[in-house]
Amino acid sequence: MSMERVKQYLDDQNVRYSILQHSPAYTAQEIAESVHVTGRHFAKCVMVKIDGRLAQAVLPASDRVDLQQMARSVGATSVELAEEGEFKDSFPDSEVGAMPPFGNLFGMEVFVSPHLTAADRIAFNAGNHTDVMQLSYGDFERLVNPIEVAL
Repeated sequence: MSMERVKQYLDDQNVRYSILQHSPAYTAQEIAESVHVTGRHFAKCVMVKIDGRLAQAVLPASDRVDLQQMARSVGATSVELAEEGEFKDSFPDSEVGAMPPFGNLFGMEVFVSPHLTAADRIAFNAGNHTDVMQLSYGDFERLVNPIEVAL
């Protein structure tokens, strides 16, 4: 599972994290509520295509991606939502819609909303619809090196 890959990466980097389990849930807001994390601190991943290349946009569960704003922020001609068939093979061990925000481990750029960078700790799907990982935003930033842009 992707969670195992991320756990191994975090363990190798001596990062402290916790794993929270919940009953199956599918929207970021539902999941945040299930594990008692505010929507502002739950990092959801939205798969996008930036001028044709796959990337992850990571933002609070309570926010929505503004594709035009993102295009302006990254200097792209176009940013569009990726379709499931375009990215599911990039995360072979994750359930669709539950990919962890560690696109760097899967060969893609990660863009993060400034609304998420203010959080001390973030939580996110851990590869399935029943597990959530939580760690400090500082550790996430250090390991993923996301590009902060207006989303």
